[in-house]
Formats: sequence, C-alpha cells, structure tokens
Amino acid sequence: MDRGRLLYLIGASGAGKDSLLRFVAARADPCVVTVARRFITRPANAGGEDHIAISQADYQRMLGCGQFSMHWGGNGLHYGIPQDLDTWLARGRIVLVNGSRGYLAQATARYPLLYPVLIRVSEAVLRKRLLKRRRESPANIEQRIARARQFGEVAHPRLQVIDNDGPLEVAGEALLRLIGAARGAAPIISGSSVPME
Repeated sequence: MDRGRLLYLIGASGAGKDSLLRFVAARADPCVVTVARRFITRPANAGGEDHIAISQADYQRMLGCGQFSMHWGGNGLHYGIPQDLDTWLARGRIVLVNGSRGYLAQATARYPLLYPVLIRVSEAVLRKRLLKRRRESPANIEQRIARARQFGEVAHPRLQVIDNDGPLEVAGEALLRLIGAARGAAPIISGSSVPME
C-alpha cells in the first residue's frame, strides 16, 4: 500500500463516534491504522474523548501557523486535526478522523478521495445517550438533537453508513470491515477512487 486512506467519521454528538474509535484503536493493527487525536478548546477531563486540550489562544496561534490539516468550530468549541495527518497518509496508513458534518465539504476539497463514514443513530437512542453522559443541560441536548435533524442526510459519492443503535460491538465490527475494505480501495491522496463494496 503506497498511499493512505482517510476515513472521516461524522454523526451527531452522542452517536457513538468516540466509542467506535476506541473500539477500533484497541483491535486494529497500529502499524496500519491511526486514529487521529483532535486538538479541542476544552479541558482534558471533559467529554470522554481522548483529545489534546488546548486554550483558545494556543488554538489561534497554531491555526495562524498552519499547524492543522483540518479545523472547524462547533458547539462553542474549536477543533483541529494536526498536520501529522498528511504524514500518516503519505506513509500509507489508514487514518480515522472524528470529523464534523459541517466541515465535510472543506475536508473533501482538501482530501478529494476521503471516505465519509456516517455513524447513524435514532433520535430516541441519541437523546438517551446524551442524557446518560450528563455533559449537557436538557436545553443543550435539545439543541444537539435539533442540529442532528438539521443536517439530515449526507450526500457524498463515497458515503458509508454504520447504524449504531445496537451493541457497540456490532457497529465496531462494521467499522473494522470498512477499514479492511479501505486497504484495497484507491489511494486517498492521489489517483482515482473506487467505492468500497
């Protein structure tokens, strides 16, 4: 494998993206698969995601210096994917990014052959998960659910969908199968794309 593949996970907050990324990180070959850690302007112990906490000032400095391959804002926070992403892809790795639906067009413009992976969850399950994690107020939960409705369906020629209403293992195995398919797919950063089966 001479070029990497980029799997860009999207879905509502509470859809289970972080849990799926932990599932993959614990099972996938670390010499082949990299889960990118995001820089986020929130405390390290907040949110349950394995992220790199950064102040707003440091985020702006890094952004100004071009240290992010991708960056966006959402839910009152700022997110950045480090430039390491380009190095990992150049070395032939399969890289998973916890992305943003709102940033998908920009991500596709920079990485035209990325594979968006929509983690889909029903509204009832989403509400239950958001309540269980006790990170948001009831009003914020309703805002997040409304935002999930607003984005609705995602249109992309290489979109992959994983339903995550059931046990984590079922969705996790589906994501591992996508990773396996990506190993045989067209390169992400050069050449043409062949949709994964």
